Amino acid sequence: MTRPITAGIDGTEESLAALAWAAREAVRRGLPLRVVHAWRFQAHDAVDTGDAATQERWVREAVGEAARTVTERHPDLAVTTDVLEGDAVETLVGVAADAEMLVLGSRGHGRIMGFLVGSVGQQVIVEARRPVVFVRAGDRPSNEVAGHEVVVGQHGDPEDSAAALGFAFEAAARRGATLRAVRAWTLPPMFAYSPASLQLLDEAGGLEPFEQKALAAALAPWRERYPDVHVVEHVEMGSAGQVLLSVAGTAQLMVVGRRDRRTAVGARIGSVAHGVLHHADCPVTVVPQA
Repeated sequence: MTRPITAGIDGTEESLAALAWAAREAVRRGLPLRVVHAWRFQAHDAVDTGDAATQERWVREAVGEAARTVTERHPDLAVTTDVLEGDAVETLVGVAADAEMLVLGSRGHGRIMGFLVGSVGQQVIVEARRPVVFVRAGDRPSNEVAGHEVVVGQHGDPEDSAAALGFAFEAAARRGATLRAVRAWTLPPMFAYSPASLQLLDEAGGLEPFEQKALAAALAPWRERYPDVHVVEHVEMGSAGQVLLSVAGTAQLMVVGRRDRRTAVGARIGSVAHGVLHHADCPVTVVPQA
């Protein structure tokens, strides 16, 4: 089955930038583009929003206009549109299941009444079993130029980041971009508070060589699969979120993994993904762990 690139739009500048990004990605991958709007009738006492039929017509016209903008730029791209009535999170998670990836604006709600990418967007990340890409309003095709890297975060054992690495290597290969693989590390508390332990650590060769070997081992199968992708191995002491953001300025795309995190107050996307989504200017892809 051919999975489309699916863009969820709500009429905001952010979601229209996401739609433009999704269209370029669909062209790069030779896939169709599906444009989706999650809609539910909303009346307001202070504003004439029309009845349900009128409001739905307005929504369909706006979605159709957004799709026409894409087909004008990419006349050979197969584009379909869907206006789906229902809860925003459930609708977006549902369409993500059938997509190669789901692409959303990074935040905001606009003239088409729809999802607020913020609280809803984070819920979609938690529930979606496919990669979810977030795009800010300022994203432009000019950001996808030579010298702008695909950045991916790697952590833990090779299998812990396999899905994110696979996505990032393919993205870099299709763009002809350098891939920067980032592994951040911190000192265990016993070393942070014990000078004697630090001396023993130095005599053993230090933690950084261990982290470098761990990153190299995780990258090895993907280097073999994508031999033409130039890879920069980046190992740095610090929090993962801070290290990733320190190299975001030269990134055209950032890729982070997501592990299921269930707590007493509900599911969470993790501090690294949360920080990168809020502070990186480039598009960010969150890939669920396989």
